[in-house]
Amino acid sequence: MNRTKLFASALIFGAAAWAASVPREVTFHKDVEKIVQEHCQECHRAGEIAPFALMSYKDARPWAKAIKEDILTKKMPPWFADPQYGHFADDRSLSKQEIDTLVAWIDGGAKEGDPKDAPAPRTYTEGWNIPTPDLVLDMNTFHIPAKGDIQYQYVVLPTKFDHDQWIQAAEARPSDRSVVHHVVIFVRQPDNKWLREAKAGVPYTPPGGGKDFANTSGGGSDVLMIYTPGKIPEMWRPGLGKMIPAGSDLVLQIHYTTNGKEAVDHTKVGLVFAKEKPTERAFTFAGNNLTFKIPPGDPNYPVTAKTKFPNETTILNFFPHMHVRGKAFEYRAIYPDGRTEVLLRVPNYDFFWQLDYKLAEPLKIPAGTIIECTGWFDNSPNNPHNPDPTATVRFGEQSWEEMMLGFYDVVIPADMSLKDFFTPLHEANKSNTGGGQ
Repeated sequence: MNRTKLFASALIFGAAAWAASVPREVTFHKDVEKIVQEHCQECHRAGEIAPFALMSYKDARPWAKAIKEDILTKKMPPWFADPQYGHFADDRSLSKQEIDTLVAWIDGGAKEGDPKDAPAPRTYTEGWNIPTPDLVLDMNTFHIPAKGDIQYQYVVLPTKFDHDQWIQAAEARPSDRSVVHHVVIFVRQPDNKWLREAKAGVPYTPPGGGKDFANTSGGGSDVLMIYTPGKIPEMWRPGLGKMIPAGSDLVLQIHYTTNGKEAVDHTKVGLVFAKEKPTERAFTFAGNNLTFKIPPGDPNYPVTAKTKFPNETTILNFFPHMHVRGKAFEYRAIYPDGRTEVLLRVPNYDFFWQLDYKLAEPLKIPAGTIIECTGWFDNSPNNPHNPDPTATVRFGEQSWEEMMLGFYDVVIPADMSLKDFFTPLHEANKSNTGGGQ
């Protein structure tokens, strides 16, 4: 067979395969609505980060052409993990057949079809992505100017727990997501003197910017959860949860960004209590590097942090964090036998969609394993988000500075003290200058 015939046969075969994978007449209710429910509605509904809703045919039809462009360029749904490495429970990416179905629907006139063919609607607790909270903590209103830089705001929210409280789910909900870049919720234990001068519920900028948390926590305080655009709330499986010790407060670290319009925000935190005491505790850890210097103009500068775990450990998820020069991120396990395994690779990091990557199966690593994180930074003029390619960039809180943090949750027995967990960890990493939190 000559090349022309071979090419023609390939085209015919490809067309036949495509036709077999997509219904002849594609309609919204029969073919598209279920895909939208599974991949889009979490963000595309009232009160969420997306700019328009996709809860019905009426919502979706005006956006058909934009939807086609975004799914073909893989701009939406946002998902940045390299599929060659790891399997993730919260993978939002569309399969080829789902993309083909959506394109066929749009190219075929975006027909509604028979409402009787619609799947059961996906339901949400009103105002929350988690089940109805057992406790909602609210802060005072904060006013955001139209322009200018805003220092990190810290808000102390007393829990008033008279006993250790186990948390099954947690969610932070800004009232104006357009100006909230992130919310980190720390658990401040009773013996932690950090921010004791702050008034409850009132946004506060401490002298020095609040960076003394790491020095005052003594390894005994935790991060309850982190909110960023596109990141789903925290919900732990039965038997696993976060623990807020009796007498602890929550401390919100909120990064506000101006967008040309004045705004107000009062972020709420919802907590769902565990019905029974879990047998395992999730604890948020981070590989970090605070000493880097990114040279001016460098298009691909690597920064690495590593942490050695002296005991067998289980890892639940990965959450890479950098700022606007962030280019790519990778987590690796270096096992005691010398073998290296890539656990997550994010080849195109997006500062504006910072996602959590929850492992489909928790990863149990043997004693002596090193978790190594590398972030690559683009400080060149070719980075459209780079505020100053002539600057030497160091660690800092603001977006024009940089961070290199590789968060991940580890599992420890519910009855183990944090001192018993951290003491051997610190001993194993004394000589590690790029080590963990």
